[in-house]
Amino acid sequence: MAARARATRRGESLLRRAGAAFRDSVVDGAGTGAPMLQPRRPPWHALLFAAVAGAATVFAFAPFALTPLPLLTLGLLFLGWRDATPRQAAWLGFAFGLGLFGAGVSWVSIALHTFGGMPAVLAAIGTLGFCAYLALWPALAGWLAARVTAPAGVARLAAAAGAWALAEWLRGFVLSGFGWLSIGYAQLPGYAASVFAGYAPVGGVFLVSLAMAGVAAAGAALVPVAVDAAPGARRAAGPLALIAALAAGGIALDRIDWTRDDGAPLTASLLQGNVAQTLKFDPGFRERNFALYLGMVAESRGRLVVLPESAFPVFADEVPEAVLKSVLRTMTARDGDAIVGLFTAQPPATPGGDLRIHNSVVTLGAADVQEYRKRHLVPFGETIPADALVGWFIRRVLAIPLSSQSPGPPDQPPLAIAGTKVAANICYEDAFGADIRVQARAAAILVNVTNDAWYGRSVAASQHNQIAAMRALETGRPLLRATNTGITSAIDHRGREIARLPWFTHGILETTVQGRAGETPYVRFGDGVAAWLAALVVAAAAIGDRLRFRR
Repeated sequence: MAARARATRRGESLLRRAGAAFRDSVVDGAGTGAPMLQPRRPPWHALLFAAVAGAATVFAFAPFALTPLPLLTLGLLFLGWRDATPRQAAWLGFAFGLGLFGAGVSWVSIALHTFGGMPAVLAAIGTLGFCAYLALWPALAGWLAARVTAPAGVARLAAAAGAWALAEWLRGFVLSGFGWLSIGYAQLPGYAASVFAGYAPVGGVFLVSLAMAGVAAAGAALVPVAVDAAPGARRAAGPLALIAALAAGGIALDRIDWTRDDGAPLTASLLQGNVAQTLKFDPGFRERNFALYLGMVAESRGRLVVLPESAFPVFADEVPEAVLKSVLRTMTARDGDAIVGLFTAQPPATPGGDLRIHNSVVTLGAADVQEYRKRHLVPFGETIPADALVGWFIRRVLAIPLSSQSPGPPDQPPLAIAGTKVAANICYEDAFGADIRVQARAAAILVNVTNDAWYGRSVAASQHNQIAAMRALETGRPLLRATNTGITSAIDHRGREIARLPWFTHGILETTVQGRAGETPYVRFGDGVAAWLAALVVAAAAIGDRLRFRR
């Protein structure tokens, strides 16, 4: 027994020395144990590994649905940050982000080149520049975590989790915002409940991200346990307890029904015209387009009928009177209403100004005619930032119709139609929970109209549908999506998809939806809950780290 004990102690000592040598080789870059100045950037293989981990994270989102994957890939990134200088952590975060967004949103190039007519080289440069900008946010998260804490401690990993969620939140609104591929969305791959999805109605997608980042950080904290065997059990207790608490909290919150049924179920028809993007704005196709949708409206059975974004790709006064009267008669006869996507125009706000163009939906049927104007416009697609400086160049290389639109007012009321109240949003707007929750408070149903044909047969449509599901879960409201080429779907108030049409097909999705009333905590407080908690985690990690060293 004594001999076995001595052998065990020698083995533990060897493991500790090996672990120390490994950590020294990472820090001094030479493996000699001699102190050296750390390199300004991590070695190329570390950057490549981070980029591959970022690219692999895309498989966590729709349509692949490997939901737990970010817990692993983000944990690996946090391990890289653990011993890094702020500059090194920023480089690793940038590489991770370049992999994530380069693999996950490269479909932007399809809109620029295939349908926007931009030369392939310029489209590639523009897409790379966009992905590089998005990668700056993971870089910021890494820099912040390493800046406020000392290396190799638990505090560094805690700060990493908070900084990641904080950077996602900032990315969601700075410079118009682009919250696509926030890791919280990965909790809704098949629109079924998951371990952390219960946090969404409380603090939105960014609170889900914070919970997932917390688990990833706790998992990373467990890695050194295998190297230093003696105090391993004690050191593992905290991270394991955090993982258990976050998982248990998500499961418990998921059992709460934050909203209640409101009124009788409503029959709805969602129209998917499947009009090719190359034909959509072709004047020669206009009459066939009107006939296509008139036939679909007549064939539909719902009291609420929803046409896709810009189903009529003209200004309201260019729609033939016979078309408008036909839709009006059909819907009035069934005591219902249709939501029609088209463009509207207003006189200039000031004398001598330009005509204000709006991407809109209007209602036709038993209720009074109502309009919703898109508030959150797509940069370079519907509006040109710094138009006076770069507008001439963008219009020269990018042929996108109506690229100088005006946003609608932020306080538009829900549409009172088909015996209920509908919070409408158009395409890209459903990527912004902070905007959707404002209208949702007074509405029973969410409706999104979209034209994802701009992105061809890429993963964009599946990712977009997944994002819409998060909006339903956050607000506790069912959501109906009518899209030109797909994905047309019906999503219940718990974020679960209940029906969809096949992609790139012509069809009508007939469904029944139950409106909801009441407010989730997210509808009441918005993204502030997640942002403040993430900032608090970073601050607590920084303060705790300083107190530890003062002792």
